[in-house]
Amino acid sequence: MKNIFPPFRLIFVMFALVFYPSCGEEFLQVKPLGEINAQNFFQEEKQGGWAINAIYNQMRSWDFVSFPYLGMTDIVSDDAVKGSFPADAERLNAFDDFTYDSRNPEDIRQTWRGYYQAIFRANVAIDGIPKIPKMDESLRKRWLGEAHFLRAHFYFNLVRWFGSVPLITKPLTQDEFYTQERASAEKLYEQIKSDLNIAVSSLPLKSAMEPVDLGRVTKGSAAGLLAKVFLTQGDFTNAAKWAKEVIDSKEYSLFPDYARLFRKEGENGVESLFEIQATALEATYAGATVYNMVQGVRGSPNLGWGFNNPSDDLVRSYEPGDPRRDATVLYVGEVLPDGSGVIEDNPSMENERYNQKAWVESHPGLQDNGPGNIRILRYADVLLIAAEALNELNNPTEALKYLNQVRQRARGTRNTVLPDVVFSDKLTLRERIWKERRIELAMEQQRWFDLVRTGQAEKVLKNVGKNFIKGKHDLFPIPQTEIDLSEGKMTQNPGY
Repeated sequence: MKNIFPPFRLIFVMFALVFYPSCGEEFLQVKPLGEINAQNFFQEEKQGGWAINAIYNQMRSWDFVSFPYLGMTDIVSDDAVKGSFPADAERLNAFDDFTYDSRNPEDIRQTWRGYYQAIFRANVAIDGIPKIPKMDESLRKRWLGEAHFLRAHFYFNLVRWFGSVPLITKPLTQDEFYTQERASAEKLYEQIKSDLNIAVSSLPLKSAMEPVDLGRVTKGSAAGLLAKVFLTQGDFTNAAKWAKEVIDSKEYSLFPDYARLFRKEGENGVESLFEIQATALEATYAGATVYNMVQGVRGSPNLGWGFNNPSDDLVRSYEPGDPRRDATVLYVGEVLPDGSGVIEDNPSMENERYNQKAWVESHPGLQDNGPGNIRILRYADVLLIAAEALNELNNPTEALKYLNQVRQRARGTRNTVLPDVVFSDKLTLRERIWKERRIELAMEQQRWFDLVRTGQAEKVLKNVGKNFIKGKHDLFPIPQTEIDLSEGKMTQNPGY
């Protein structure tokens, strides 16, 4: 799939000029402009491909993968602290200490803006691709499946962050920009599941994808995300069903070496269900993200910004000898994974350590030309979803099987660490699976969602000194700009 990106810059500029004006700073704000529009654009097959690629492209934007994303996932949890210099991007401390509100920091509004821009692009594709008069019908079906999957992914994050939000499933007209109200979480989840069911029935298996399309979402991506959606809702029967759908497909397996999974060789590999694609091109930054730079080593030899540092609590949470700790955390004095240098102390930084999963080798351009794919859903996550759901369904034998597969891969040939879990008491095993999720998925922007989903947020975050208030901080505030633009049609979350 990365092969589509080199010529994509001009395509994206054209597509942005055509469609972006009807999305704007907020989705409520802007009028459609220009002679070409969503009503007359979809005349050729290639235009459908441009529309789909524009959705993927949005996921590489600042709003998706930088401060907004890291602040609202890792930094707000017990896995990470702000990092960098104390005064650098000081506003991000609001996520560390839960002092954010509906106006600050700006990053919350950026998340809202970025996700609704992405939803707009998905809606344009879903509305327009069926109108292309002549094209390959199997390709039409696949592209629509991709658009439905991506829209479901966007709404899944929004509903987990904000609760009820406007549900928009078509390109808006001018008269509709200022009339959007919040849909219930139940209605949003029904739309998410509907989109994912369409994706399951429309997308090919990963093994059926042509090499040039590797990295696009597949049937397994949709089934895996459905499993996570049902787990989030507490529907353990369907969570287990869809996780088993992925497992039984034999399309996926655990990458043999946990540490190397997050290197280039692990990208789109046997464990990958869904990744945000990135590549560092020589002449343009069009295929890159800033995800790697923002979390990179602050100073020589890696020249990143040093944000989103693994917390003391995360470091202490690993079992003795667990190799996943060294694969997740980069320390001062440690040799970089490729052996190219040693991390030097930066005396201006506090609690200096870095997210190794975001580290990338030398590449063309400067550090903001980040080439590292961002793992969103991988097979180990699906195994742990299956384990949790099956334990809740009183099937500890199957639950232990999947839990221990994850631990076995993690320990590799080190037979003296990470012994198999053998107890089957439901409550004890539940806690053990939750802990395994934290360790296995550490610094992959999953922890916050798990804390809220499982009801652990208040206890866990207060234990690490955070000012979490139950009933308020379970959700983020709706940006005040959106409430103002709607003239009060949208309401605020409790406590803000």
